[in-house]
Amino acid sequence: MSKLRWTKNITGSRLDIWKDDELAGTIRWEGLLNKSARAILFGKLFILRRELIFSKVEIYDSDGQSLLGTVTINPFTTRQDIVINGKRFELEIHNLWQSRWSWKFNGAEIISFSANPAITKDSGSIDMCTTCNNEVDILILLGLVVRNQFITFLLILILIILLIIL
Repeated sequence: MSKLRWTKNITGSRLDIWKDDELAGTIRWEGLLNKSARAILFGKLFILRRELIFSKVEIYDSDGQSLLGTVTINPFTTRQDIVINGKRFELEIHNLWQSRWSWKFNGAEIISFSANPAITKDSGSIDMCTTCNNEVDILILLGLVVRNQFITFLLILILIILLIIL
């Protein structure tokens, strides 16, 4: 089993992915509310695009021309699906606090994520029960983006509810 770790400042637009003590990748949004990001993982470049209102996340190849996968985030369900190269993967959120989530293939967990939120920094680990390939790289990036997008969506929802109540 291979292990990675990730860190992100709560208000930052950059997420770093580490293998041992070496930087293995980054996801850098062009702004906190911007729709596009550049991601590098193990030397491969990807383009991410998100919709802030409908919570759809797309991942493209390095030149942004070929769509590699799309995930639509539904805050009312704990499971999301994606098809990559004809294979269906399922993202499952394990708890309400978004501190554990995983990707499954044919019912078996292949990548699991955990988060250890703190006041100023979010961090966690990524455990892989499979070897790295292009599909796994895509799933790692989307798993991190979806979770952080879901947290952003929940915070906006809480803010709206508070504004309505007050």
